[in-house]
Amino acid sequence: MALSVQQIDVPTVGDLICASEQIFDTQAFNRDLTAALQKASTPADIRSQAVKILKAQQKKGRAEIAEAFQNHPFEARPMTRAYTYLTDCLVKSALHVAQEVLHPKPNPTASEHLAVIAVGGYGRGEMAPFSDVDLLFLTPYKITAWAESVIESMLYILWDLKLKVGHASRTVAECLRLGAEDFTIRTAMLEHRYLAGDEALTQDLADRLRTELFSGSGREFVEAKLNEREARHIKHGQRYVVEPNVKEGKGGLRDLQSLYWIAKYIHSVKDAADLVGLDVFTADEYRGFVAAENFLWAVRGHLHLINNRASEQLTFDMQVMVAEAMGYEDARGRRGVEIFMQQFFLHATEVGDLTRIFLTKLEADHVKAEPILERIFRRRPKVREGFKVMRNRIALKDDQSFLSDKLNLLRLFEEALRTGMLIHPDAMRLVKSNLNLIDDDVRAAPEARRIFFDLLLKHGNPERALRRMNELGVLSAFLPEFEHIVAMMQFNMYHSYTVDEHIIQCIANLAQIERGELEEDLPVASSILKRGVDRKVLYTALLIHDIGKGRPEDHSILGAQMARKIAPRLGLSKTDTDTVEWLVRYHLLMSDMAQKRDIADPRTVRDFAKAVQTVKRLDLLCVLTVCDIRGVGPNTWNNWKAVLIRALYRQTRRALETGLEDLNRENRGAEAKRALREALSDWPRKDLQKETSRHYDPYWQALHVTAHVVFAQMLRDVKDDEILIDLHPDDDRDATRVCFVMADHPGIFARLAGALALVGANVVDARSYTTKDGMVTDAYWIQDSDGNPYDAARLPRLRQMIEKTLGGEVVAREAFKSRDKIKKRERAFKVPTHITFDNDGSEIYTIIEVDTRDRPGLLYDLARTLAAANVYIANAVIATYGEQVVDTFYVKDMFGLKYYSQSKQRTLEKKLRQAIDEGVERASA
Repeated sequence: MALSVQQIDVPTVGDLICASEQIFDTQAFNRDLTAALQKASTPADIRSQAVKILKAQQKKGRAEIAEAFQNHPFEARPMTRAYTYLTDCLVKSALHVAQEVLHPKPNPTASEHLAVIAVGGYGRGEMAPFSDVDLLFLTPYKITAWAESVIESMLYILWDLKLKVGHASRTVAECLRLGAEDFTIRTAMLEHRYLAGDEALTQDLADRLRTELFSGSGREFVEAKLNEREARHIKHGQRYVVEPNVKEGKGGLRDLQSLYWIAKYIHSVKDAADLVGLDVFTADEYRGFVAAENFLWAVRGHLHLINNRASEQLTFDMQVMVAEAMGYEDARGRRGVEIFMQQFFLHATEVGDLTRIFLTKLEADHVKAEPILERIFRRRPKVREGFKVMRNRIALKDDQSFLSDKLNLLRLFEEALRTGMLIHPDAMRLVKSNLNLIDDDVRAAPEARRIFFDLLLKHGNPERALRRMNELGVLSAFLPEFEHIVAMMQFNMYHSYTVDEHIIQCIANLAQIERGELEEDLPVASSILKRGVDRKVLYTALLIHDIGKGRPEDHSILGAQMARKIAPRLGLSKTDTDTVEWLVRYHLLMSDMAQKRDIADPRTVRDFAKAVQTVKRLDLLCVLTVCDIRGVGPNTWNNWKAVLIRALYRQTRRALETGLEDLNRENRGAEAKRALREALSDWPRKDLQKETSRHYDPYWQALHVTAHVVFAQMLRDVKDDEILIDLHPDDDRDATRVCFVMADHPGIFARLAGALALVGANVVDARSYTTKDGMVTDAYWIQDSDGNPYDAARLPRLRQMIEKTLGGEVVAREAFKSRDKIKKRERAFKVPTHITFDNDGSEIYTIIEVDTRDRPGLLYDLARTLAAANVYIANAVIATYGEQVVDTFYVKDMFGLKYYSQSKQRTLEKKLRQAIDEGVERASA
């Protein structure tokens, strides 16, 4: 028996991305199946032949759809319909073979009827290349042996086609009972679609679902979907996470689907377009819905095709490949992947706006009211004229009256922040559709400035107002320069948020410090704010410090130029504008000095103090720096950075207050020796004198007295040709300090770096000193792969591994060939290598700064290269920014001199670049 074309066609064939006969050739299937049946003699042979024919059709159909989609990479709806059509053909063909060929029943009884129904996303007719195939087998009564055989044979065919089939066999009564108990089952049946079999049975299910299950249960369904949405967002992350989940994340496809499920459940709509006629969406909002849905489905489709499997996470490597598949190219100093991800986050924001408006509106009608006693006794803040409270949300008394004063578009946010209430969705919708009212007159109005700074400075939680304003477009309307960075992703592993969200996180951190919530974690920043700073200057600088990002120019320089225009527009005086401009221009200075330079070197502090000039600027820059680093991501700030920032701040403040001449090696050395004598007061005087006289000045100025004590004890105990190792958790710095004492010999720094790298330790700071009697005293601060200090239980094994490596049992260079690998998802990052030589930043060393791609073994490769060139490494400072690392070496040549010669610098740079390139090649293999 042949399968008819009419039976396979679905109502959405007109939406297909290519012709239906290209996707599945029904005539060819019938012809090939008829020929195969003449040869097949057993049920197993029949099924095998059917699978073979269907596999060929499936392969051809998938190839046709994929090619058409790649040629039209934004045509998501036709793509999803095409895959649905192909799946329908495969499912119906499998049913045809099972029911008409393997288990024919010419005269079925009343109980031997079967309907095959698509449910869930498949039922909705939306399928990505590797979406699940969810089927409901519906029978009028308890399933018969015949129906069971048909279903089993059909499923085996589909499984042989490698389809991921979810299935259930139920009667109508069972569907109603299970749907009443489980909202997931109820939601799946909400989107059921008849495929084949007994159509009357399917219609009976549809009628009884509507009358017996869906009717009158809207409130509990809405509540369930709202709770489900909240749990999903907690699990899969917020809207601005850098590796978002396209399906389940906030602003993803599931949010749009939840919206549609509820609309269908409550309003019985067949298409989202029907929501316009019901006044749920405006025409503009519906266009936003369609654009976001189309974009997200296109992204999901490309994700599946690139991975050749179901995949929903836009990991870094996938972001690059999807951007290329969709035709995004580098432009205006930005990578194509960054432009693509900005579009992604803008659509995710649109989804957030739509779902918030829609669900909040539904919540008012369908979520249970709060208990009457709670309503009676709750004290509600009194709202100002022109506003009212609707279900504990700020709403508008009259839209026309509200719009008659353009400043009301800002007052709404002030009122919401003042009262602590959310904004009603109708008010949000009105604001979003009238952003054009925020013009130059509004921006220049003193009252608008007053409202804006009250939002930042007065109510204690400015991030809440800024996020609301940003999501509705008010922030970029009031500050047009802000629009460029809205939803802008920085394609690296360092920043966890988009640029606009990073700024809001920074503001949130500043507000937390002001509220006294971080006094224990941030004692210096907290004390600065307690003493008092110009809050308006600080908040303004923090708000616009990254506003120059996303352009070819240096964002600090460009941002400072923009600050010169923005600050006066906000009403700041010339003096305050100068300070804001300076803070934006140099907002990275303190972080760079602390993390990329040796702050134990007096020249570092002296140069920084000269740049800052005043304690007022130092205070502002310190707080801004702390908020900026903490705003990068949830785990970016740690004790290591805290110690560096605090030390640089305190030394610089002291220098500015007492004079730069206090910053010299002699003073520091005398203080350090005095501290050591106090710590080792039980030592004989002769031993103490030997210890304090055996080291050069840099040793005394760079290490804390605790390290000096450890080295003193190790030097007193060490024997000839012995290597002593001391491992100690340095809790103040979130690292483990490793101290080595041994006889000096060339290349020892590189050898130690290799030993630490081989045990999986990340070096964050390293200092190497040779005593006057030829001993090496090297100190390394290390962390594990998660950026944490090694706990005490792991230290014995760590010591054993280091000893084996230093003992020559493992050759570091050979071992790295198999271990020095870059993870697949991290290979998409492009980090250009920059190498600079600085002879002014230190009095006695040349500073070589290597800014390049981070990878295991990099420090070892660089140190080994320098050692081979007879370069003496005094210390190394390592600053890591995600996939980027800046390794800074303080060096001298073999005669103890700086590298002034340009030719020597070029030779060293060439060798370092060669070592980096060889390592990258090895790591990418």
